[in-house]
Formats: sequence, C-alpha cells, structure tokens
Amino acid sequence: MIIIKSSDEIKRIREAGKIVGTAIKKIENLIEPGMTTAEIDDIVQSTITKMGGRPAFKGYRGFPASACVSVNEEVVHGIPGSRKIRSGDIVGIDVGVEYQGCYADAAATFPVGKISEQASTLINVTRKALSAGIEKCVVGNKLYDISHAIQKVVENAGFSIVRDFVGHGVGLKLHEDPPIPNYGLPNRGPTLKKGMVFAIEPMVNMGNYSVKILKNNWTVVTCDGSLSAHFEHTVVITPEGSDILTFW
Repeated sequence: MIIIKSSDEIKRIREAGKIVGTAIKKIENLIEPGMTTAEIDDIVQSTITKMGGRPAFKGYRGFPASACVSVNEEVVHGIPGSRKIRSGDIVGIDVGVEYQGCYADAAATFPVGKISEQASTLINVTRKALSAGIEKCVVGNKLYDISHAIQKVVENAGFSIVRDFVGHGVGLKLHEDPPIPNYGLPNRGPTLKKGMVFAIEPMVNMGNYSVKILKNNWTVVTCDGSLSAHFEHTVVITPEGSDILTFW
C-alpha cells in the first residue's frame, strides 16, 4: 500500500530532508584525498545530530554507521572504516535522517581530486538519470514512467542500470511501498497521486549491471569490478509537479 502523506507529515519530511541535504553538501565541500571513510561518517553523524535529527541508517537492520560510503566499484551500502580515499576515486555518500518521526533519504557521488573523463561522464549521466526520473513524478503518470525515464538516459549513454536494488517509498518509515525499479516499460504500475513521497535512486554501472554482496553482508559491488555511481532524492508529488525535499 502506498501511503499518502498529510501536509503536516510532508512538513516534517521536508525538515528531515534539509538535514540530509546539509550533511551531503558538507561532504561535497570537505571531501579530499587522504580522508578515511570513517571520517566522512563522523562528519555526517555530527551534522545530523547538531541539527536535531537522528541518523536513520545507524542500527537499521544492524548497519553500524550513520552514512553509507561506497568507493569506486562499491555500488551501495559501503561500511565506513579505515580506508583512505585517493585522488581519482569516486565516492558515493548515502544519508538517511529521522526527524520527529518522519524520514528523508538522499545520495550523491563525488569525485576525489582528478578523475578520469569516463568516470566524470558516469557521474553526470547518473545525475541526469535521477533528474529524468523526478520529471516523471507527476499526478496522473504511472510509477513505471519513472523507471523507464531513468533506464533510457542510462542505456543511451552506454552504461547499465543496477536491477537488484531499487528506489522506494519513504516518509513515515525509511523504506515503504512501492518499490521503484530503475528500469521498465512506461505506462505501467500504480497511478501517481498528490502526497506520495518517493526516494528515487538510480544506481549506474560503467560495465555490466550484475552486482554481488560482500562477506560483510552489506557492501554491494559490481561483479566485473567496474565503477558505479549513485544519486538519490526524496521527492513529494504535488498538483504542480515534483518537489525535491533533499536539496544540497
């Protein structure tokens, strides 16, 4: 069941989204070669708590950190630790926040130092795919219009869309119905309505779309070792179109 959010709930989700966006923006400004992924997580946690939120990921199904930090071939759910990031890496930061009982979720992939032209293209295409999906978050559209728009941008650029992990509803819980694949045929699925809140999140691989989970039972990596990028926003559907709640 897709939960329609009230105006008060949307207001609190928006506040959670502001905290998410602030944390991600802070990492964008501070990320540099030599930082450890644990240091990135510390910045995220400190930002969230200072703004009156709670890190929604920490303890969720046993996840040990406030942010998912995924480097290069790591697709999502990277566990922060002692790994130092280097010039040429790309780093995905995924942040979730609970604020007064409501949730927002967003992610971005950032370059570290000078990266390859192909890696830069991967990041830009993933960002464009997210925008294309959000543009379809319109009252009266079908859910899979979002999926199809994302897939079209990615595959037209020669990259592949991850199929084992998807976007989702969000707001009163961190993960709600509906699952939102990043691929599919248009004009299918539930009709979009005012008050629906979605986390739209394309995960894009430079190589094949196949992925696997490492022995830590969290970190997802590309099977072929190719780079992967991830962008995500929490979006509410309004009569005027989509409204992004996690700007940075």
